[in-house]
Amino acid sequence: MAKQHYLPVTVDVPGVSGAQRAFIRKVIRTALRLENVSFPCEIDVRLTNDATIHEINLDMRKVDCSTDVLSFPAFDLHPGELPDLSDADPGSGLVPLGDMVISMEHVAAQAEEFGHSNKRELAYLVVHSVLHLLGYDHLDEGPLKAQMRTREEAILAELGISRE
Repeated sequence: MAKQHYLPVTVDVPGVSGAQRAFIRKVIRTALRLENVSFPCEIDVRLTNDATIHEINLDMRKVDCSTDVLSFPAFDLHPGELPDLSDADPGSGLVPLGDMVISMEHVAAQAEEFGHSNKRELAYLVVHSVLHLLGYDHLDEGPLKAQMRTREEAILAELGISRE
């Protein structure tokens, strides 16, 4: 049997169900499939609160505020580019794509602000982070941001998730 993606979801806030963890894994697998990631890989997910993501943001990026999602890619990729299979961990055979950290407080606040469900907001942030791990960016309001938004919407549509 072929190796599967390894997608551990660490939770350090109350109220996250097993179903939510499974949903996050489904979103990641869908995004990876649609981005043609067919090799076994690892993405580590941490669900936390605003205070912890603020600390991580300050420590890792020198940005002194909380945020909704942080992505820490293992590789410096460009959209459509994939890591080489020789980058796989020799012990596990998995290619480590990177880490994502999501503030569940931001998920709830932004869902309310934008008038959609927490599930939709969580899915959006997970997809957004996976795309960052795969080299997409939105540093400006130009073509890079448009390219990323197009991919986000395509992946969410594949999952049957709309702006509700």
